Amino acid sequence: MAGASDWFSIGSTVLCKTCHEQEIEECPSSSGRPSLNDVHIVNLSLVSNVQVIREVSPTTSEPPQSLNLQRLNTRVRNQVEEKKRLVMALQAGVSPEGQKLFIAISKTIQDITWNGANIVVFNNVTIRPPYKVDNVHGNTESGAYRHVKKVVEKHIKDTAQAQQQREQQQQQTQKGGELQ
Repeated sequence: MAGASDWFSIGSTVLCKTCHEQEIEECPSSSGRPSLNDVHIVNLSLVSNVQVIREVSPTTSEPPQSLNLQRLNTRVRNQVEEKKRLVMALQAGVSPEGQKLFIAISKTIQDITWNGANIVVFNNVTIRPPYKVDNVHGNTESGAYRHVKKVVEKHIKDTAQAQQQREQQQQQTQKGGELQ
């Protein structure tokens, strides 16, 4: 793979092509911090090609930074839970609008789940189909209710703006095609 040997040094820049024709290469950190890189764990038995772009000397004196396994396990657990919640929505036959609202809320509020087709937030605020502001139910005096209602209002506003932008772009594309 990497020249005459089947390994490459830690810190080397490597380009992998997966069996799905996806290319994976070292990239800047998604956190935006220049001192970090994203870590990709790739099963090399599912890789069709590996190219070493930049080799690092294997005699570097710096040991690799240790991974925070507890933090990684927490991230894995959270991602698995998130995927389970999304699968529950699909199994309940929830509309795409409901799924999008659920995802939007779950980005800022972790205490969210499905109860059939209803979204339940903080165990005491329920959003029923068709998932509009009027469909938010709970103790109207509670801070949780007011917060969830604001999140739903913002989601609906953002969705409407995005739809309007798509329509404007589509109209501009059509006008551009008519001029030619």
